[in-house]
Amino acid sequence: MRLLVTGGAGFIGSRFAHLALTRDHQVTVLDALTYAGTMTNLAGIEDHAGFRFVKGDICDPDLVDEVLPGHDAVLNFAAESHVDRSIASPENFMHTNVLGAGVLLESARRTETGRFLQVSTDEVYGSIEIGSFAEGDRLNPSNPYSAAKAGADLLALSYVRTFGMPVVITRSSNAFGPHQFPEKLIPLAVTNLMDGKSVPLYGDGMNVRDWTYVDDICEAILLVLERGEAGRIYNVAAGDERRNADVVKAICALAGVGEDRIQAVADRPGHDRRYSIDAAAVRALGWAPSAAFGERLAETVAWYRDNRAWWEPLKARA
Repeated sequence: MRLLVTGGAGFIGSRFAHLALTRDHQVTVLDALTYAGTMTNLAGIEDHAGFRFVKGDICDPDLVDEVLPGHDAVLNFAAESHVDRSIASPENFMHTNVLGAGVLLESARRTETGRFLQVSTDEVYGSIEIGSFAEGDRLNPSNPYSAAKAGADLLALSYVRTFGMPVVITRSSNAFGPHQFPEKLIPLAVTNLMDGKSVPLYGDGMNVRDWTYVDDICEAILLVLERGEAGRIYNVAAGDERRNADVVKAICALAGVGEDRIQAVADRPGHDRRYSIDAAAVRALGWAPSAAFGERLAETVAWYRDNRAWWEPLKARA
């Protein structure tokens, strides 16, 4: 298939672009190259015969109408994604995450492009004390980022019901792995320790997240693209829940430093206590995590240790 991958120079989108090319798909990446998108994430595929890069904004309908024709599917990874930034500048998240999704959906409808896959997050469900959210549960986002993603999900589903478009949605748990911008918990902790700095930990550190390795998420997304039922939502999660404090302690151990480098800081507004989603539907398609969290975390720490040239300029710029 010929795939349009928006946000394909970012963390998950770039890893998906690499994967799709190895599976004999053709890939066009459309990315505005904002602070979190970088061409270094696409190193090694720039000259691939099936690859094309277009710099541009998904909120530009003329550009999207120009780029989209000829593709068999759209995968929308493009999004402002850091909760802290959404609290500081919510308008950017409304613009890209909602308007951008709407521009893509409308262009795909007009051009009768095939499948549309909206890449979303477990954060749209909000916090849950006991049990796990299923795909049909009520959305209860707690911050501008998750609210904007929820808005895009609902907009995408409206195109199924109103226009009969073959839309599918994936909602994944916390991603981690190589090439993640060093503002998120795991890469921030690793790179801070490598720079001799402390690691900030919000509140009491007891917030729980389900961590899923980025390449496993990409495998799930490709599986849903190829075999998922149109109009459905698929939760994607490894089922490996960890408290933030325990994750940071594990990173300290892997980095060979003491836990005294962890610094408690004031909690952020609207900080959800626990995320947990039921991934039975995507597992029924044949998906499963490729390795345990501890193994992948060790690989991730080693990658940042060996790739300072990748993250240091990004961190300095941010």
